[in-house]
Amino acid sequence: MIPHNQQLATVILQRINELASISEAPGVITRTFGTDAFVKGQTLVAQWMQQAGLQTRIDNIGNVRGRLPSSVPGAKTLVIASHIDTVFNAGKFDGPLGVLLGLALIEQLIEQKRTLPFHLELIAFSDEEGCRFHTTYLGSKVVAGQFDAQLLNKQDANGTSLENVLQAMGSHTTLLPQDAIRAGEWLGYFEVHIEQGPVLYEKNIPVGIVTAIAGQKRIALTFKGEAGHAGTVPMHMRNDALCAASEFILEVERFAGSHMQSVLATVGTMNIHNAASNVIPGEVSCTLDLRSPNHQVLSSCYAYLEQLGTAICQRRNIIFEWNLVQETKPVNCDANMSRLLAASVRQCGYEVVNMVSGAGHDAVAVAPVSPVTMLFVRCFKGISHNPLENVELKDLAAAVDVSAAFLQSLIQKYNKG
Repeated sequence: MIPHNQQLATVILQRINELASISEAPGVITRTFGTDAFVKGQTLVAQWMQQAGLQTRIDNIGNVRGRLPSSVPGAKTLVIASHIDTVFNAGKFDGPLGVLLGLALIEQLIEQKRTLPFHLELIAFSDEEGCRFHTTYLGSKVVAGQFDAQLLNKQDANGTSLENVLQAMGSHTTLLPQDAIRAGEWLGYFEVHIEQGPVLYEKNIPVGIVTAIAGQKRIALTFKGEAGHAGTVPMHMRNDALCAASEFILEVERFAGSHMQSVLATVGTMNIHNAASNVIPGEVSCTLDLRSPNHQVLSSCYAYLEQLGTAICQRRNIIFEWNLVQETKPVNCDANMSRLLAASVRQCGYEVVNMVSGAGHDAVAVAPVSPVTMLFVRCFKGISHNPLENVELKDLAAAVDVSAAFLQSLIQKYNKG
């Protein structure tokens, strides 16, 4: 089947490429929260929203927000959103695809002069990845009224606080609570995102429906031993922090790989303090990322691995520090909205594929206050957070078709109501 919205998909892709050209460094895509490149990208997206005729503003956490109001008294708000920040050396589709597809859908509605039974708000969230401050979902937490003001004290690698960065962007941190959409005002939340996994690619199916999003726990680990001369301290007398960390990392891999229940575990960063080729490592720090769609599994694995690290370090005479730095609970997408989305997939002639997302999304922060639903789009080999990240035009067009049909079904549903 040939999708109906090839031309719209081409416009979306052109905008994705234009936004991708804005980066902190030449030759790569890096646009982390609060940087000059981020602000430039933010300004471009706001310009596109204004040109579309949306009531556009940048809120105090740096979200770009475009509103298409309904004339219906007491109407609620449907939010279409994703993020425009990136990881380091990123791909161009993770986040911006959902924002710019949403913009194209709203432009189409404006052109059709449709009467809306609800307000539409398109949001380009400012910080979903959390690369700079290790604080994921900053933008969506503010909109959902879930922001913790203590996060303002968080510092980046250069010692600059989140509050200072926001002030430099012209934000007023005391007004952050006013940027929330109150719980009773939400009609729902819809996010389109690349899958970031290989399921749709292997099945050769353009879109999938997210039924749940895995919970996460991120832990900062420190192993403290005793530095010593590599040539003079006998092997049996060493307190090598790196060897302890290495044993723990391999045990984490073994545990997650052989676990009978669904859990993913990743040690993604490591730092050897005062490293030198002729010095026994005295202190090592690293991070551990745990994920599962089952809250009980996530909690039990967390407790087991903490005990495992403690036991390894006691045996090796190493001080072990375990600090939880971030956690999110698993989220189930709304059954009613997902049924409407599934009907839209069938209407467009595609097979319905239900999926659990191992990656986190802004929908996690919104779920406590609103029904949420998500559409995944097939990406090349499931590659993401990587310059090879790619979405074919025909799959993008299919996502436009399905999303437009879903939006029309919501309009019809609430017009009848």
